[in-house]
Amino acid sequence: MSGAAGLVQVFLDMLAAERGAAKNTLSAYRRDLADYVEALATEGHDPAAVEPSTVRAYLASLETRGLSAASAARKLSCIRGFHKFLYAEGLAEGDPSAPVAGPRRGRALPKVLSVAEVDRLLAASRARAESAESAEGPRARRMLCLLELLYATGLRVSELIALPRAAASTRERYLVVRGKGGRERLVPLTDLARAAMRDHLAALPDDGAWLFPADSESGHLTRQAFARDLKVAASAAGLRADKVSPHVLRHAFASHLLQNGADLRIVQELLGHADISTTQIYTHVLDERLKSMVRDLHPLMDE
Repeated sequence: MSGAAGLVQVFLDMLAAERGAAKNTLSAYRRDLADYVEALATEGHDPAAVEPSTVRAYLASLETRGLSAASAARKLSCIRGFHKFLYAEGLAEGDPSAPVAGPRRGRALPKVLSVAEVDRLLAASRARAESAESAEGPRARRMLCLLELLYATGLRVSELIALPRAAASTRERYLVVRGKGGRERLVPLTDLARAAMRDHLAALPDDGAWLFPADSESGHLTRQAFARDLKVAASAAGLRADKVSPHVLRHAFASHLLQNGADLRIVQELLGHADISTTQIYTHVLDERLKSMVRDLHPLMDE
């Protein structure tokens, strides 16, 4: 074990001297490598002569010990640095960690507002738009228009703020949106969204190219300005401002559709996802819906 401990110490000394690693970083590396070389020693392996299969087996053991994918990835990063150093210094004939793939990290579930919370946000925005003083009226109607459109369509915030003025004049019950990669898609419009667009349009100057014009470099509302105003609207509705963002409302659009029976492929199309795997972040909603269906519809559930 002393030989392995010596190799670890040489590596840590290099990190401190050549890379200026902080004390906490060195302590973390020391703990991770101590665990690693102890596991190798238990199996009779020399750190300077291990095979990729040995490194993979160690990573697999981390999962059985209950470590998260993020923690395992951090340990692998440390191990990679260690073996790369040994190889570069001529202390090992190869780097066994190079062909080892890192643990797959599960994608974090999106933050989603409940239907009731979205209702509260929209109701508060409608009330403000209807009762706003003349000076505040246009701004309040703009926010209501943004919210109604975002929740009705699930547009990306970049697509929403750059809608052309002509979008509010359409007689169709849908919009044609050009999304990522120049791909066009149809998104349906609710009656409330169409009404909000008409009310907002009535307050705009007669000229201009954008539905949401602003004094900015682009000529239209910026993402940052919308996100800031949205947090104010959220607070006015009694919601936590840090829980609400344009992207959260896009997630709410998708999740609420799936909760109510929409097909995942349809939601993919509406969101403008090129790959279904991107939309599959919402499969937790489908899982819950399927559980409810089995619970409510299976003939043996009442027995």
